[in-house]
Amino acid sequence: MRAVIIEEYGGKEKLKETEVPMPIAKAHQVIVKERATSINPIDWKLREGYLKEMMPWEFPIILGWDVAGEIAEVGSEVTDWKVGDRVFARPATTRFGTYAEYTAVDDNLLAYIPETISFEEAAAVPLAGLTAWQALFDYGKLAAGEKILIHAGSGGVGTYAIQLAKSKGAFVISTASEKNRDLLLSLGVDQFIDYKNEDFTEILNDVDVIFDTMGGEVLKNSFKVVKPHTGRIISIVAEADKELIETADVAFHNIWLEPNGKQLTELANLMEQGKVKSIIGATYPLSEKGIYDAHAMSETHHAVGKIVIKVGE
Repeated sequence: MRAVIIEEYGGKEKLKETEVPMPIAKAHQVIVKERATSINPIDWKLREGYLKEMMPWEFPIILGWDVAGEIAEVGSEVTDWKVGDRVFARPATTRFGTYAEYTAVDDNLLAYIPETISFEEAAAVPLAGLTAWQALFDYGKLAAGEKILIHAGSGGVGTYAIQLAKSKGAFVISTASEKNRDLLLSLGVDQFIDYKNEDFTEILNDVDVIFDTMGGEVLKNSFKVVKPHTGRIISIVAEADKELIETADVAFHNIWLEPNGKQLTELANLMEQGKVKSIIGATYPLSEKGIYDAHAMSETHHAVGKIVIKVGE
């Protein structure tokens, strides 16, 4: 099958289109014929070698952690899925990712794609949507009526976080650049902050939940506006200073996504109800050049929504 791989760490020029062996389904796995995958910042961070201690894998590595497509084959112990089912998933983290024509997925990580949702829309969801879900609900314990601040709301994770927070009945505040104001308001943001011209620390106070996708000064300054004693700050990029956490007396979590088929099914239900949609900023083909260009776009940190890769017809 066709795949885009890396054989060593480095820049985008290390991406290589080649033929690799087809995956073989274990007892509790299915083989998905891919129709689409998507790009996440972890893809190029891994390509550069930033995660090699955490993931000490052998080469070649196929990057990619989102898949949408049709089941082509089921393992011997699979009972809930059949050939032809339209599914999407955030597969387990292995060196055999989703920049390929076929991929193996554990059966408990799959979810059905609603009939009204395209493969591209579905492929944008798993990693970013589950990250937002787990940050807001598993760790943030976000409740109706609470105030949440979502940093960088126009990004892949941010666009899902805004919609999930609204679906919960929260008051949603988000930062982005002025050009993305209309998009964020259309997703349900109650209070928009133009981060280039406005300082959120001068505008906000007593925020119940803060979702940090930026780290650095943004994370540090978030402690100035979080509600003392009961507030929660969740970051997907950095640890916070212990002193800051103790002084504010708040809960802080730096989280790493756990693939979860049940939560993905709940996201699918919200999509079917029209409460959550994928914002796709750009689409590229599965090819050496397509993945190269997609990584280049992701590395700018200014992509709006998700970058999707179409696989085959």
